[in-house]
Amino acid sequence: MITKTDFMYGWQCHKLLWWRRHEPDAVELQPDRVLQDLFDQGNLVGALARERFAGGVLIRHEASRVERVRLTADAIVAGAKVVFEGAFIADGVFVAVDVLVRGDEGWHLIEVKSASGQKDQHIPDAAVQAWVLSRNGIVLSRIDIMHLNRAYRHPDVGDLFARTDVSADVTRIVGEMPELTSRQLQVLDGPLPDVRIGRHCFEPYDCPFMKRCWPQDPHHISRLYNVGPVKAAGYMAAGIHRIDDLAPDAKLPWAARRQLRALASRRLIVEPTLTGALDAFDAGPLGFLDFETVSRAVPVWPEMAPWQHAAAQFSYHESKSDGTYRHAAHLAEGPQDARPLVAERLVEETRHAVRVVTYSAFEKTQIRALAAAVPSLAVELRALEEKLIDLLPVVRDNVYHPDFLGSFSLKSVLPALVPDVTHSDLVIVNGLTASVEIARLLFVADRIPRDERQRVRKDLLDYCERDTWGTVRLLEVLRAMAG
Repeated sequence: MITKTDFMYGWQCHKLLWWRRHEPDAVELQPDRVLQDLFDQGNLVGALARERFAGGVLIRHEASRVERVRLTADAIVAGAKVVFEGAFIADGVFVAVDVLVRGDEGWHLIEVKSASGQKDQHIPDAAVQAWVLSRNGIVLSRIDIMHLNRAYRHPDVGDLFARTDVSADVTRIVGEMPELTSRQLQVLDGPLPDVRIGRHCFEPYDCPFMKRCWPQDPHHISRLYNVGPVKAAGYMAAGIHRIDDLAPDAKLPWAARRQLRALASRRLIVEPTLTGALDAFDAGPLGFLDFETVSRAVPVWPEMAPWQHAAAQFSYHESKSDGTYRHAAHLAEGPQDARPLVAERLVEETRHAVRVVTYSAFEKTQIRALAAAVPSLAVELRALEEKLIDLLPVVRDNVYHPDFLGSFSLKSVLPALVPDVTHSDLVIVNGLTASVEIARLLFVADRIPRDERQRVRKDLLDYCERDTWGTVRLLEVLRAMAG
């Protein structure tokens, strides 16, 4: 038997389906805090969606699949107007439907998603449910995707949910379900299928088994700067699998051409234009800023939209006249709106800087969001925004090291150019994990032992500080290169 979830894995890739079913304990499938947080937020959205339908019968997950199917049938026979998590089986496929609403002309199937819009992958998800229901004699009059509403603002501007009617789109592909599900069941009964790599490895989701399939060769075409999974798949379909296979006259951005030169010569490439690009960083005192944010499917602070990022932590280094740096940091505490205090501390700490260095435009977007959220400090925050200067374009336009592997992210650039600054000794090593840990500290701190809370706070402060210190050291190394 396959579930609806299995079907969606198989829809993306048969090899992904096979591994998930035959190696359920694979290290790639172990849920980390980020994945668990997504599950938790999805469950919260599902529970809130059920509150929109009065008098519904909920089929509990704790029962076996066979029992859930029986309970669903009993509820329908008993005249239930609404059924939550109704379970059905047909031809080896098990589905649990988020919401079924009885109508005069049939049933209304509603699939609930925590995304802030209807997406392409929601169509086959709904189609396999519609097909299984039809095999059980359930006549559907309409099929909706119920998703979060981008226009909603906490606490009461608009509706948290919006619905998109996908009946026509589902009807167009529902006839393919018997063949597709039968093929997936055959795949699971056989050996590991042979599936070529391609854009399906990234769409609709990144495959957790990517490293098993994709070459780790630094010259693979997927390592070309700015190529992306779609272009990489196009290159491979055309027989171009390595960067070396590119035609000499291939149209590429300058950063990619610099990458080719670095790979061919196996050395660092530094353009003579680097010196001029660094002139703007000569003013002092010079600050270095990095934010960490929190993002919730269901927003909890005023005027926030679903999944909107809000600054809850920052790290700030500022140069001193004696050649050293002072450091300041702030990490929010408690469930109350963190943005006013973040804004206040930020304005205070950056007041004397002439320029403030960031790595990417993310900090600019967060300062603008803070200005909108804390209007009493909007003037000061706009003044800070005017001080910002981005170091990423300087690296991208003037420097390439073969170990960048096609990326100019700070995590790729630092190990190659500043090997003495590493994230390898940290507990938290990426922004997604930091965001989830901040959310735990802010919203469920009462469920975390005190010792663990203190440890997580330290881990977050260490991670954010490492990013700004890495930017300090990166600028020093770039200046040395220019010299």
